[in-house]
Amino acid sequence: MGAGHDHHHGSVANVAHRHLGRLWAAFGLLGTLMVVEAATAFGTGSLALLSDAGHMFTDVLGIGMALAAITATRRTSRDPQRTFGLYRLEVLAALANAVLLSGVAVYVVVEAVRRFGDPPEVVAGPMLAVAVLGLLANLAAFGLLRAGAQENINLHGAYLEVLGDLLGSLGVIGAAALIAVTDWWWADPLVAVAIGLFILPRTWRLGRAALRILVQAAPEHLEVTAVHDRLAAVPGVAEVHDLHIWTLTSGMEIVSAHLTTAPGADVGRVLTAARAALHEDFKIEHATLQIEPGASPGVCGPVEW
Repeated sequence: MGAGHDHHHGSVANVAHRHLGRLWAAFGLLGTLMVVEAATAFGTGSLALLSDAGHMFTDVLGIGMALAAITATRRTSRDPQRTFGLYRLEVLAALANAVLLSGVAVYVVVEAVRRFGDPPEVVAGPMLAVAVLGLLANLAAFGLLRAGAQENINLHGAYLEVLGDLLGSLGVIGAAALIAVTDWWWADPLVAVAIGLFILPRTWRLGRAALRILVQAAPEHLEVTAVHDRLAAVPGVAEVHDLHIWTLTSGMEIVSAHLTTAPGADVGRVLTAARAALHEDFKIEHATLQIEPGASPGVCGPVEW
C-alpha cells in the first residue's frame, strides 16, 4: 500500500499569491529601468552601465520566475497529463538565465580588459543620471519584495538579486561621478570588471543548481543516507529500499520509498510515523511511501533500472 502527501504545493502558492501585486510592480519597474540602462550604456559607451543592466536582468528574470511559478501552481490540475504541473519551467528559465548572463559577464570583462590599454571617452552625464534612476528603482523593488522574502524561496531569491544590484548601481554612480570630475576614463572598465566578476560566480551557482534539479540529483542540503537511516529507525520498519529523493522546483523536495515492516507491525502507525519523521527532521512535505508487510514476500518485484 502507498500514500502521498501534497500540502506544500498549496502553501507555496498561497504565500506567493499574497504578494502577487508587489511582484508585478517590481517586475515592471526593474524591467523598464533595465531597458533604459542598456540603451544608455550603448549610447554613452559605458561598460559599467551595460554590466549593471545585465545584472538588473537577473533581477527581472528572477522575479519573472517567481511569477511563472505562481502561474504554474494555478495550472497544475488543469491538464491530467502533466502530473507534476509546470513547476520545471522555473528551473529551465533559471538555466537559460545562467547561460545568458554568463555570456554577458564574460563579454563585459573581456571588453573591459581590452579597454584598459586605451580607455575610450564615456559620456558621464547620462551615465550618472540613469545609474541614479537604477539605484532608486532597486530601492523601490527592495521595499516591495522585502515582506514576501521571508516566506517564499522564490521571492527570497529575487530579493537577494535586488540587494546585490544595489551595490552595482552604487559602483556605476561612483564611476560616473569620478569621470565627470576628473576625466579618469579607467573608472568605467574598472567598475565593469568588478560587477562582471561579482555576477559570474552567482550565475554559475544558479546554473549548477538548475542542472542538479534537471538531472534529479538529491538536494545538496539533504543526506540520502541520513534520510534512509531515519526511516529505518521508525518503529515497525524492518527495511528501507528503493529510496529516491529529488527536487521538483526550488523549495519542493519529494521522496519516494518502500518500507518493509516487521511481522505484526501496525501499517497505519508505521506510515504516520514515517511521514512525521520526514516532515519534522527534513522538512519534506511530499512523500510517497509504499508499505510492504514483512509477512508478504514478493510484493516488491525486481527493478531493471
